[in-house]
Amino acid sequence: MKNTHDKGLVYIVEDSIASGALYASQLEQAGYECRHFTDGYSALVGIKEKMPTVIVQDVCLPDISGLEVLQFVNKQKNPANVVMITSNSSIDVAVEAMRLGGFDFLEKPFTSQRLISSVESALTPKEQVTAKPLVDKNTQNQDFVGESLAMKTVFRLLDSAARSKACVFITGESGTGKEVCAQTLHDASPRSKGPFIAINCAAIPAELFESEFFGHVKGAFSGALSDRKGAVEVANGGTLFLDELCEMELNLQAKLLRFLQTGIFSRVGSSEILHSDVRLVCATNRNPIIEVAEGRFREDLYYRLNVIPVKLPPLRERGNDILLLADYILKQKSDSNGKSFTDFSEDVKSLFCNYDWPGNIRELQNVIENTVVINDAQVIEREMLPSSFGLTASVSSNKSISSVNMNASSSMPSPMAVHDIEPLWQVEKRAIENAIHVCDDNIPLAAAYLGVSASTIYRKIKGWS
Repeated sequence: MKNTHDKGLVYIVEDSIASGALYASQLEQAGYECRHFTDGYSALVGIKEKMPTVIVQDVCLPDISGLEVLQFVNKQKNPANVVMITSNSSIDVAVEAMRLGGFDFLEKPFTSQRLISSVESALTPKEQVTAKPLVDKNTQNQDFVGESLAMKTVFRLLDSAARSKACVFITGESGTGKEVCAQTLHDASPRSKGPFIAINCAAIPAELFESEFFGHVKGAFSGALSDRKGAVEVANGGTLFLDELCEMELNLQAKLLRFLQTGIFSRVGSSEILHSDVRLVCATNRNPIIEVAEGRFREDLYYRLNVIPVKLPPLRERGNDILLLADYILKQKSDSNGKSFTDFSEDVKSLFCNYDWPGNIRELQNVIENTVVINDAQVIEREMLPSSFGLTASVSSNKSISSVNMNASSSMPSPMAVHDIEPLWQVEKRAIENAIHVCDDNIPLAAAYLGVSASTIYRKIKGWS
């Protein structure tokens, strides 16, 4: 059957001929017309001649940076939305791309479903995209707010994800708000009227997990006194959120993968085939790539779930978002406890902004609630804060200072001469070889810790020989 290519023109800017051809093939099968450029300058000429509907481009190009192409596009009269491709596991590149007006970013490796979903979302005219809030103002989840660049990137991703059914994989430290993020995504999606069911994979015993997930029939096992629907069935038409996913045992991961591939399941103790239409959102505070490399998480399941990756930044990296959240939490806790607190002293604000928050938003909530419950006033002063607050930061700070002083006095480096300068490729080679050695020659694992793809390391090794 011949493709009509009636969905619009997509420019693919990718220096790899094979990768560019693959992306074009996937998009053409979805009904798009594609044109592939292998360098930045030829893409600029093509954009000048005719502005496409959407641009999909790599950040790393052989001649100029993909970010320069993005800036060029945004200076044109009717700029297309630009989807950036990056192999960098850091969110920094994505943040910079979003700051410069990028629509979305894809982190390699990504599935054809993720590519098509992002391009479909990018079809929306730019002025409509920037004006559309993640959630309607009347229903906005005030627990999930932020004005930092990192959070604006997250909001842009969620806004894109909300319009699709694709799986979303949320990562981030404990206490960064992964479940609140999932709830916000559900509320912004067409499934908002359906149920939102959350399961903590770490809190369910392995022998009961299958029953909790798929349900059971009466008599299926000792204690099964009646039929019971599982989370998959209850969440039909809505969203199923799996928190701490990397805690799930491998045999259960296989059953989850089977459900994702088919949408069908059976309750424990029954052979009846049931179907459920759910949108799956997963979360973990571990590094899933390392879990895969070390054999604790199925690689095929990871790529099935990691269609739209969302990385939540720790609170310490969110700048003034700390005070934004603190104000909301203070009002919430003050109202629920019948208190009259309305603000923080300047001393407390400064302390909050300079504290590391190892427990992230959860710790901020705990500190404020503890203070509100015990004290009565309008403004929270420093002496009202829990006595244990900041103790961890002080200890680590003292250790750091002692370490710096000790290093300064005992190992002050001698002045370096020109002949002491080591070529950068040798420094990189030594770092990679050391990482591979520490990881017992497991190159994918070493790549995960170095923050690069395994293919990058293989390419470097080949270049040294």
